[in-house]
Amino acid sequence: MRRGAKRRIAGVVGALLLLGACDRHDGEGDLCPNQKTPSGFCIPRYVSLKRGEVFGRRGPGIDYPTMFVYHARGLPVQVIDETVDWRRVCDPDGGAVWVNKVMIDGRRTVMASGKDQVALRAAPADTAAPTAYLRPRAIASLSQCKGDWCQVSADGASGWLKSSEVWGLAAPAQCR
Repeated sequence: MRRGAKRRIAGVVGALLLLGACDRHDGEGDLCPNQKTPSGFCIPRYVSLKRGEVFGRRGPGIDYPTMFVYHARGLPVQVIDETVDWRRVCDPDGGAVWVNKVMIDGRRTVMASGKDQVALRAAPADTAAPTAYLRPRAIASLSQCKGDWCQVSADGASGWLKSSEVWGLAAPAQCR
């Protein structure tokens, strides 16, 4: 591919360069002094899955049956409840399961939503030139947000997109 040409982003999760938003590289987020949670972190909050195989269970413990197995390292999920060792997470499809806290990474990612590819732009403006594209359901690392625009990166490409074009940024709980 020529330099400067538009690049398509494959969304291959294993090849992502996961950069933490707000300089967080471990843990699950910012401490939340106004809530009393076992972790001390706010609920709801976004995190990502740490491994390429994560078991989602019906309840908070290994004695509960597995409801779903995630095979997407870096998948953005929203923590909606927690115990000392377990996190109830909501996934981009609206499913809610319990995962062990060791499978959670504080690095922020987002997933392209909708049926069309999402343009990554050179600057946070509709008129800025596209630098790359994310396919539907592709996962990208979140670097920062300024208003309705967020800077993301995936597979060596980076750019700005509107927060409404991805899943993993909405403040309210995404499922119950």
